[in-house]
Amino acid sequence: MRIRRKPHAKQMVQEHPRVVKEPEQLRGKWHTLFGNDRPIHLELGTGKGQFLSRVCQDRPAVNWIGVERIEEVLLHALKKAEETPCANLRFLWMDVNRLDEIFAEGEVERIHLHFSDPWPKKRHARRRLTHHTFLHRYKKVLEPQGEILLKTDNSSLFDFSLEELETTGFTIVESTRDLYHSPYVRGNIPTEYEQKFTARGVPIHYLLAKPTGDFSSTR
Repeated sequence: MRIRRKPHAKQMVQEHPRVVKEPEQLRGKWHTLFGNDRPIHLELGTGKGQFLSRVCQDRPAVNWIGVERIEEVLLHALKKAEETPCANLRFLWMDVNRLDEIFAEGEVERIHLHFSDPWPKKRHARRRLTHHTFLHRYKKVLEPQGEILLKTDNSSLFDFSLEELETTGFTIVESTRDLYHSPYVRGNIPTEYEQKFTARGVPIHYLLAKPTGDFSSTR
């Protein structure tokens, strides 16, 4: 997404009622915010918010949280969310690096990674959201049977993600390089990017992974 800086974006995000203030205070007790014990699903990188604004309505038995560090991007998602009556949708304005400070061990059921920045240059590999340093953090907050769901149009990022997941204690349980010509498309809710790519005939790569085995690697 091309970002246009807005001088009042920070204040608008800070004051928005759907943005959780001092989320570290809710670590281990997010159920108190939502008022229920329903599973928590995170979307890391909200885009313009189409996915969250739809999924919170389609799947009300889940508590949805969008995580975004860029305030102008988050504003798009917040405005989209204002179109929905969902009480099960909140947002965090923060860096993904803080996930294990905000969520306790086993507090998250699923993490969604939708069309994350591929950071194509090799020297930038550590910035990719499926780099093993991030996977360690995800493993800390995921339930033992939790899941990571990834969608991307980028073949190189997909290959990189498969390798990183498999070598850092995750099992790939579903995988395809063409989501829309696979059985996994059933129930899929597209993002804005996804609709643009599929309209141009670009195949969508998809995987679902679960943490397994020993994750104590010091890679």
